[in-house]
Amino acid sequence: MSEPVTLEALNGPAHIGSVALHVRDLERVSAFYRDVLGLMIVAHSADSVSLAAPDGTVLLELIGQSGLKPADPSAPGLFHTAFLLPTRCDLANWVAHAQALGVRIEGASDHLVSEAIYLTDPEGNGIEVYVDRPRALWGQDGRMVRMATLPLDGASLMAEQDTSAGAWRFPALGRIGHVHLKVGDLAAAEAFYRDRLGLTVMARYPGAAFLGWGGYHHHIAVNVWHSRGQPARTAGSTGLARVGLVMPVGQIHGELTDPAGNRLVTAPQASASMS
Repeated sequence: MSEPVTLEALNGPAHIGSVALHVRDLERVSAFYRDVLGLMIVAHSADSVSLAAPDGTVLLELIGQSGLKPADPSAPGLFHTAFLLPTRCDLANWVAHAQALGVRIEGASDHLVSEAIYLTDPEGNGIEVYVDRPRALWGQDGRMVRMATLPLDGASLMAEQDTSAGAWRFPALGRIGHVHLKVGDLAAAEAFYRDRLGLTVMARYPGAAFLGWGGYHHHIAVNVWHSRGQPARTAGSTGLARVGLVMPVGQIHGELTDPAGNRLVTAPQASASMS
């Protein structure tokens, strides 16, 4: 009997629970996450849609407002939401599904700790769909996790596809593994997530830091690749509304805002379904 699949991103003391986005075209964007990612619409009103994994865990909330300005690509905010799948077969099956729909794939990378596919939703919000390699295979550079951005071996990945699996649906155990944010000041963002929320810097790239709880390669990444020196984000545009964090009981709970204006909502473990 095979061992049950567990997600490394959920094995630490805290993790990402959900992401909420401000969108202009609620129907179009919600249909994208339903049809392309395979999430289930579990709540729908005139101005919001909640989407969940098949087990009912809400991962994404879309908040619609037609008069919003398109997000400035150089402003702080969301770089991408990263949807973590349980197995390499799941990732291969999703790639085949996306190809059948004619979805534009914008990148495919081997990060040593994970294999990732990149795309954007209809309003330009970045998306990563990825699978982790087993933690035992992660390399170390002292206290840091060894990460890189190398070409993905697509042939090897697609050899894992299960052609008998039927129509794609998001896996019941799939979750948001990490969120990557744009910030104006890398040092200030790194200090905030380390000192206020207890994350540890696990890796660095030029202009970026990757922070995780419990030794995970990263739950939150921050970069200044396009946003260096930009002021904190303000209301009135599309893009990130908030990131929901699931924290241990007894730790800080409520709302926080990082130095770049990215809003965070924390909740105890018992409220993990939606923040």
